[in-house]
Amino acid sequence: MSVEPYLFFEGRCEEALEFYKKALGAQVQMVMRFKESPEPPPPGMVPPGSENKIMHASFTVAGTTIMVSDGGVSGHPSFKGFSLALNVQSADQTDRYFKPLAEGGSVQMPLGKTFWSPRFGMVTDRFGVQWMIGVMA
Repeated sequence: MSVEPYLFFEGRCEEALEFYKKALGAQVQMVMRFKESPEPPPPGMVPPGSENKIMHASFTVAGTTIMVSDGGVSGHPSFKGFSLALNVQSADQTDRYFKPLAEGGSVQMPLGKTFWSPRFGMVTDRFGVQWMIGVMA
């Protein structure tokens, strides 16, 4: 058994995939658009004109799979009550990932030393996804 995060970007999934490729070196595994589905979505699930939006995609970051979708294409993604933790090997790596994730987003906790990590910070990216980035021993 495994547990994998599944994020719904409500119409911004393709933009998010490109962003995570640049910011984190994400490797896109697959992309399926609504128009490519072997079965049409149930009536009213996605608005007309959403055929090119992403029904399902997945990417990996540091060996972890993250699944994503445009969901119901509402234009209002909401990511609350969780953070994705990016555990890195060195302080240099925290800067390498933190800075691009913060571009267009907001910093909740600037990078700095904590009692559990020599370098740790928290940021919400431009899509509203919360990240905790730190060197974990």
